[in-house]
Amino acid sequence: INAEYMGREHIVKSQMEPKGESGAKEPPAKVEEIKKVAEEKKESKQVEQKSEEKPKPPAEIKKEEQLEAAKVAEDGKEEKELPPNEGNIEEEKGPPRGSGKPEDYVMPTTFEVEIHLEDNQIRIVNVEVEKARKEKPYIGGFINKKNGATYFNAFAQTDQYERPHPKMNHREVQTYQYKTQETLMMREFSSQTPVPGIVIETRGDKIMEAKPYFTSEMWMKQREETSLYVQRMVRGWLARRLAVKERKERDAKLHEDAEKQDELRRKDEENHKKEIERRMHPKTQEDFDILRKELDAWRDNETKKIKDAAAAKELSEIEMQKALKQLLIKETKLLQTIDRLKNSATVINREERIGIMLSAMSAAKMWKRSDGRFTEVVTPFTTRAKELMELYNGLKMPFLSIDERLDILLHVKWTVNEFDCSLTREIVDLIDREADMLNRGRSEKSLEGLRKRLCNPVSYTHLTLPTSDLVQISVVAVSLK
Repeated sequence: INAEYMGREHIVKSQMEPKGESGAKEPPAKVEEIKKVAEEKKESKQVEQKSEEKPKPPAEIKKEEQLEAAKVAEDGKEEKELPPNEGNIEEEKGPPRGSGKPEDYVMPTTFEVEIHLEDNQIRIVNVEVEKARKEKPYIGGFINKKNGATYFNAFAQTDQYERPHPKMNHREVQTYQYKTQETLMMREFSSQTPVPGIVIETRGDKIMEAKPYFTSEMWMKQREETSLYVQRMVRGWLARRLAVKERKERDAKLHEDAEKQDELRRKDEENHKKEIERRMHPKTQEDFDILRKELDAWRDNETKKIKDAAAAKELSEIEMQKALKQLLIKETKLLQTIDRLKNSATVINREERIGIMLSAMSAAKMWKRSDGRFTEVVTPFTTRAKELMELYNGLKMPFLSIDERLDILLHVKWTVNEFDCSLTREIVDLIDREADMLNRGRSEKSLEGLRKRLCNPVSYTHLTLPTSDLVQISVVAVSLK
């Protein structure tokens, strides 16, 4: 499209529309005459341009003819639809603001565009035109102040598409908060040069004198000294840190050695106490074997001393025999002491074994689960074993009142009466005898033998026998009767 041609059309139109005194347009006949004159001038200019320019191709000539025909049709249409003036209202000069085209120009529906190729060939392409259905807004361009003709920029003539951009923020916006604040000083300061007639207070003034000039050589020397000072400090710090580390390691090693020595000393003391306890209160067969070995070693040593003294003529034959007799008496007493300790150890060990067995019988069963843990299960047998253990411990309990002792004896009697056998009958007989003696007011010391007989062999045998054995014993006893 020839934009220059469109601009000229605007100028011609503005010249074709002069105003009258009342502001109304000229009549249609006069307007038509002016248009004919403008067309003749236009044709003469085109003839001159054709004579000066090279001959145009047939496609361009055809295109110009179509444009002229469309323009003539539009002019005829405007002349037919021209409204009459009303009152003294003046019509708007030129095209409306933002129209972008002359009123006498009609945009064709298609254009033929020539494309010049590299091999000097011309290719004609048909371009379809999509006409705007509403008045185009003015968003940039040029306006002729004389006739009001508007020329849009290329940006307004083409369709625009959205160009999305990622949201980006400045670092200052994200990290800083700017604030504007005015500050008024509490006191204003100024300086004054002393002049004749003005007295200035100088009591608070300070005299500043320039220091000696600091050369580059002095600066390098100071820099080197400072570097050496820093190096000394760092090396001293590293040495002190290493010394502290080694000192800590040394102290830790000494502390560990001291703990080991304390542990060894403690173990030696415990072993020494344990050996003394084994000799003072022996419990196992090994303890008694150690006592017998030490007794034999003591006897051999004493016998050797007596015989050596007799061989050295320090003791006579009678004195030697007397010394050997005294040695034998001491050995006998020591053997009696060992036997007494053995008897007491037997009783203590028996009581411990009984307590351990009763606790094991009355303890809950431990069932292992699939996850490796254990579950405690209480059965009727463990409950019964716990009741019997309590009865046995009650029989052995000292320093009870008469009523408490009779109550315990009654519970034991009811328990053993469930089975009829010689063992249970013996237990019932012993219980009746003790109850009778308690009712008579006998002392505790006179009942020790009876209670010992009731607790040690009889009751323990009844407790340790299974229920099935007791049933069999009772059946045999009934059959024998």
